[in-house]
Amino acid sequence: MITRVTQQSLYGSVIRQNNASLAKLMDTNNHASTQKRINAPSDDPNGAVQVLGTRTDISQLTQYKRNIDTAQGWLTQADSTLSSVSTVVTTIKSYAEQAATGTVTEENRGEIASAVRQYFEQLISMANVTYDGQSLFAGQKADTEAYAMGLGLTSNDTDFDTALEAFPAPGYTVDGDSDATILVQFTEDGSSSAQPAFTYTTDGGATWQSGSYASPAPSADTQTLQMGGVSVTVSNTALATVTASADHDDSDGTWLWVRPTAYYQGNNNDDITVTSANNSVTATAEGTFAGNVQVRLDDTSGSPYTYSYSTDGGASWVTGNTSGAVGTTVPLAVPGGILTLDTTTAPADGDQFFIQPSTADISIAISPTDAVVVNGVGKDIFGGVYQAQVTDATTGDTATVNQAATFDGSVSGNLLETVGKLVGYLETNNQSGIQDCLDDLTTSQNTVLVAAASVGAKENRVSSAETMVTTLGENATTTLSNVEDADLTTLITKLSEQELAYQAVLKSSSMVMNLSLVSYI
Repeated sequence: MITRVTQQSLYGSVIRQNNASLAKLMDTNNHASTQKRINAPSDDPNGAVQVLGTRTDISQLTQYKRNIDTAQGWLTQADSTLSSVSTVVTTIKSYAEQAATGTVTEENRGEIASAVRQYFEQLISMANVTYDGQSLFAGQKADTEAYAMGLGLTSNDTDFDTALEAFPAPGYTVDGDSDATILVQFTEDGSSSAQPAFTYTTDGGATWQSGSYASPAPSADTQTLQMGGVSVTVSNTALATVTASADHDDSDGTWLWVRPTAYYQGNNNDDITVTSANNSVTATAEGTFAGNVQVRLDDTSGSPYTYSYSTDGGASWVTGNTSGAVGTTVPLAVPGGILTLDTTTAPADGDQFFIQPSTADISIAISPTDAVVVNGVGKDIFGGVYQAQVTDATTGDTATVNQAATFDGSVSGNLLETVGKLVGYLETNNQSGIQDCLDDLTTSQNTVLVAAASVGAKENRVSSAETMVTTLGENATTTLSNVEDADLTTLITKLSEQELAYQAVLKSSSMVMNLSLVSYI
């Protein structure tokens, strides 16, 4: 059968063939311009999926590199600061060793006191160091200076110190400011007067003045001692323990030193908040909690209680737990510690409690499998005084007090308190007090060096992570290139072939298009 070929079909076929050849040439030209084998998912669907995944990996690794740069900046600054602090402490120790000898005169101790007070202020400045405008040692309160200068209280009377921490009014407060240590000496026993008389000196004992008490007293449980522009508020219980000195040279009575200290203003990892969800039952928690814990009472009809807890916000529960003996309080064991319920108000089935530990750490992810804490909690390194919540073991009452930071249960590792006391003893020519500070300075310096070693170990971790992330990034880039990039030699050859093919199509098309019966008439 003979098929008729019309001019229209001839032209249409020629145009389709031209367009198809041109499309191939343009597609190859596009690959040549981008030098990519895959420019669209249709080029290679499986390869396109791999490209997208690899690009995501490279993006994440790039972010880890930025995180590593940030972590290195924080840790380098912290390392440098702690090393400088240790150097300053060494200098202070040398001054203290001089002042502790019996051959040094009162005038010499006064000169040393001036130098040590300056070093004390330098230590506070170092503890307030920042990186990129963020405090290194204030916990998560990075926009706040870690420490503020203030006045602290020291006594030579263990009975007074013990009573100072007793309820109903534990702790002390000092208001006002003084450029010199204030030495307080009682001239009357606290057992014979609710407001035992006292004198004070601000020039190391050269001159003495009579002190007074604020009227009215700040509360039924406290008294405020007034010494010019400085006032000290302590409990009546503490004042009742003071003993009088026969004269200004009598060291047997109760003496108080109002001397410089530093108050920690950041947050820490010690505080634990317990919130009751649906009742008035009060509860406290103790321990080391990795995260929030939710507790639910299931059966409170007998002893012990049955309860459940969740560590994932209530998504899943560990049931069938039993409490300790039910009395005025009920202990419930949970991951990380103990939740203690006060049964003054009877708990009920379904009551829930939320344990929320304080978090002061700033953690930065430095690799897909690792993160590093780059900041510090100042009170756990330099010590000082901070606000702590204390609980009366008998009544369960709580109070917020100014408390010296302790290290392994002792204040001997508290650098800022030790140097503050040293300044006080130097300015009041107290040789025995200076000698006591010497050992504490060594302990305090060791605390700083331990913190510096921890920072150094973190720097090594970050360096190792940097090497790993760099290697992973290079591997990912190579993988992406192998999948996505075009073979330039093959691509150029293909482009030349298609260019010739298109030119041939154009030439043959022009010849066919010119054929017509009219040409033979």
